[in-house]
Amino acid sequence: MSGVRIRPAAADDGAALELLVRQLGYDENAADILARLAAMEQRGLTALVAELDGRVVGCLATSIMPVLHRPKPVGRISMMVVEERLRSQGIGEQLVRAAEAWLKDQGCGMIEVTSNMKRTDAHRFYQRLGFEPTSYRFARD
Repeated sequence: MSGVRIRPAAADDGAALELLVRQLGYDENAADILARLAAMEQRGLTALVAELDGRVVGCLATSIMPVLHRPKPVGRISMMVVEERLRSQGIGEQLVRAAEAWLKDQGCGMIEVTSNMKRTDAHRFYQRLGFEPTSYRFARD
């Protein structure tokens, strides 16, 4: 989709980020999201937003992990969402490509994506962009 601008998330994006994160099923509020965004930025990480006609319609969060078994850090896309009514129009791909470029600039040698097992549409999206399922991720609270 043309006219989309990808940029780093900012404090003014709190309300939009809250709405987007809620579309993923997380009951989070703008203040907590912005506090986490500030903590990410202090660690040198970024969250990106997609802006269309001056309105935030998508977001993506990154992380970087130095690991013992690889010569370069691993970059991760840990969360991405595009406003539901605007999905399948290329906005998500633009966010991913911008994140890939940013992570590469940070020295990452590999980029991985985490996606909940129930998000099968997202899995097809990432595979279409060239990501391959390579491992399982196990988690617990």
